[in-house]
Amino acid sequence: MKKFILLFTITLLFSCQNSAQTNKEQEAVMNAEPVEVSLKNGKARAYFASGCFWCVEAIYESVKGVEESISGYSGGYTKNPTYEASNTGRTGHAEAVEIIYNPNVVSFETLVDVYFASQDVTQVNGQGNDRGPQYRSIIFYQNEEQRNIILKKREALAKTLNVKIAADVYPFQKFWVAEDYHQDYEKLHPNNPYIRNVSIPRLKRFKAKFPKELLKVSH
Repeated sequence: MKKFILLFTITLLFSCQNSAQTNKEQEAVMNAEPVEVSLKNGKARAYFASGCFWCVEAIYESVKGVEESISGYSGGYTKNPTYEASNTGRTGHAEAVEIIYNPNVVSFETLVDVYFASQDVTQVNGQGNDRGPQYRSIIFYQNEEQRNIILKKREALAKTLNVKIAADVYPFQKFWVAEDYHQDYEKLHPNNPYIRNVSIPRLKRFKAKFPKELLKVSH
């Protein structure tokens, strides 16, 4: 079952915003120039962090035009992060997904819509009972066009809901692929208690409110 980590002793180190440790290494990541990932075989890549990657992976794979969703880590300052290390909250990384998609079928703009439609947009440093900086919400941009799309959608959503949106916006730097046993976890372990009680309900909530014409019949 997914680990639930309650961070009592380190909460004083964080502001009300999503945050990893406030140190020079993390600030450098947040202020870096974005790295743009080239198309490969006509497919583009986008990167999102939104709580447990087991949940997010399945959500994006339910969207037409998404070829694959890979679980991993991004947004931090340590090299070769592992699941155990990221769970300490001391790597700066968040659980993230790499979305491989066909830009002729689905746009980056729609992928951002999927992101906001599939989470509690107000929760800081986590989703549901998955709490801590490793579960914080981050949208990664690779160029100024993507950054503008994200900021405009975040601002519009904040005005519509009259709330503060918790998601941070980071320049993409690098995506570290997670351990093999994390990949396609929802598909391979449908009877896992976390999948049954958290991942699948979250997926169903998303699919119930997202336009049906943008969703696959099955994922």
